[in-house]
Amino acid sequence: MTVQGLIEVRGAHRFDENALAEYLAGRLPGFTRLDRIRQFHGGQSNPTFALEGDGAIWVLRKKPPGELLPSAHAVDREYRVQAALRDQGVPVPEMYLYCDDTAIIGTPFYVMECLRGRVFEDPLLPDVEPADRTALYDAMNRTLAAIHAVDPAAAGLGDFGRPGNYFARQIARWTKQWELSRTREVPEMDRLIEWLPANIPPGDETSVVHGDYRLGNLIIAPDRPEVIGVLDWELSTLGHPLGDLGYNISGFQIPQSIRHGIMGLPPEYGIPDQASYVADYCRRSGRKPIDPHFYVAFSMFRFAAIAEGVLARGLGGNASSANAQEVGAQTVPYARTAWALVAGSAP
Repeated sequence: MTVQGLIEVRGAHRFDENALAEYLAGRLPGFTRLDRIRQFHGGQSNPTFALEGDGAIWVLRKKPPGELLPSAHAVDREYRVQAALRDQGVPVPEMYLYCDDTAIIGTPFYVMECLRGRVFEDPLLPDVEPADRTALYDAMNRTLAAIHAVDPAAAGLGDFGRPGNYFARQIARWTKQWELSRTREVPEMDRLIEWLPANIPPGDETSVVHGDYRLGNLIIAPDRPEVIGVLDWELSTLGHPLGDLGYNISGFQIPQSIRHGIMGLPPEYGIPDQASYVADYCRRSGRKPIDPHFYVAFSMFRFAAIAEGVLARGLGGNASSANAQEVGAQTVPYARTAWALVAGSAP
């Protein structure tokens, strides 16, 4: 069995493998011995590892080492939301166990199913045929609507977050995180911090929101354009579903030269335009047509704050991925694009 995207464990993320194996014996179904541990190269939040033994593979996800920002890297919340959503029509891996004993490998961790499929990190899908690009984006859209259709109370997630005032609370949260992790002056972030709270659209609603819903966090079936797994639930909570949508469509407003940008693609390329994608989501979620500009700007602001946190962790030596500098370089372009969008000028 092979799993793509694996590297040897980075030095900063090594832990006591013998202690882990001893802990898992008798707790993890089917586990008898640990033959090898490798690390997934992607991801900027919680380091993720493949545990190999007896011909089987499990996935372990843990908090990174070192001093962390308050409320960040909540692996306990990741575990809880995925366990709850598995029977709610949302494709997620099966959760096997959660451990909050830091004496085992130094931080809390959980173990989950290893799903076999494809991951497309580049939203441009350069090696995919146009018809398949259309089908993949449609599958992503359909799965987002399925997440937002879940009744939080029925799924046992009624207390997973505070209902109401989602955007006000999120803007305040990411403003605080920005101030804690900023490494330079970015005037556009200061302007967004002032503009966003004063321009929240009227109306409120609450659903489960993923918080980082994008193509690169989806596992696609090996042989068909179907989402079989939604990963990286660290930022999930109860919130406004259009926050998720705004983040998911932000690439339509970003030039292709910037990370995750898909702006300006011709129709024959196969990826739908923003208007069509939003219309499909609204149809699937029973929603009237919307103006997505605030939601996109909010999501870009949030991503800029996240990217700055990735950079700060990289400078501190405890980033989950080797390309922290590359991700951190996106802070300024995202902030500038977001401000240009709300200021009424082209990005």
